[in-house]
Amino acid sequence: MTYEIVFSPLAERQFRRFQPFTQRRLRPQIDALASDPRPDGTVKVKGEPDLYRIRVGDYRVVYYVWDRDRVVFVAKIGHRREIYR
Repeated sequence: MTYEIVFSPLAERQFRRFQPFTQRRLRPQIDALASDPRPDGTVKVKGEPDLYRIRVGDYRVVYYVWDRDRVVFVAKIGHRREIYR
């Protein structure tokens, strides 16, 4: 079964601001979350239920997985030095 991928307004803006090269690198990784929302290398973020992050080079995609609704909600996308601020 596949999950629906939903971007928060913030994540959508962050994604659009990246250079096309970076977008082409991030997009397949985000799209792959529809078939496997917890791929190898996924890290569960402490202190927040259902919050995960994946690493794509120097960038991080922070997202929620809601199994009951079959939704992956992308909350933030950014460079590793800025994403947790």
